[in-house]
Amino acid sequence: MAEGTVHKGLILHKTIVFVGMMGAGKTAVGRTLAAQLGVMFRDSDHEIEEAANMTIAEIFARDGEPFFRRKESQVIERLLEGKPGVLSTGGGAFLSADNRQMISRMGVSVWLDADLDLLWERVRHKDTRPLLRTPDPKGTLRQLYEARVPVYAQADVAVPSAPGLSLDQMAKRVKAALVDNRPDVLEKVE
Repeated sequence: MAEGTVHKGLILHKTIVFVGMMGAGKTAVGRTLAAQLGVMFRDSDHEIEEAANMTIAEIFARDGEPFFRRKESQVIERLLEGKPGVLSTGGGAFLSADNRQMISRMGVSVWLDADLDLLWERVRHKDTRPLLRTPDPKGTLRQLYEARVPVYAQADVAVPSAPGLSLDQMAKRVKAALVDNRPDVLEKVE
């Protein structure tokens, strides 16, 4: 759906950028929402991995987190400059004030707000989270959660997540929140 094109009674004017903790569902809900809106889905972590030809964990190990964060900002900006769509970002992307401002200026930030227990349930069996490769991954997740939630709360729109909601239900929650609160981003047309 190009800017101004109506798809199922909706016009997407700006890119929807999912922010939040690892395990919140940014990629899964993002893909679902993009399909519902008939737009392109992008994942900033995937784009970084493709460009570097290595995993995020390998980039962290080889080049360090500051290098990764610089590349992440460049990729997010490039993706925001394209056609409006849906973008999933890594859990740390929104911590940068520059990224928060850029996302709000060029798109809209949507925080998928999941509580700590739900996040732990979703990430505890995965080995793909470099920040959780610690002796106490649940404690590390708790520390990250407590430090990051006040920053995520600055998102343009917050959508609560709950156990048992399907991806379709979460995507519909996001659409409703945007149509109701941000018609400049997602406009309903009759």
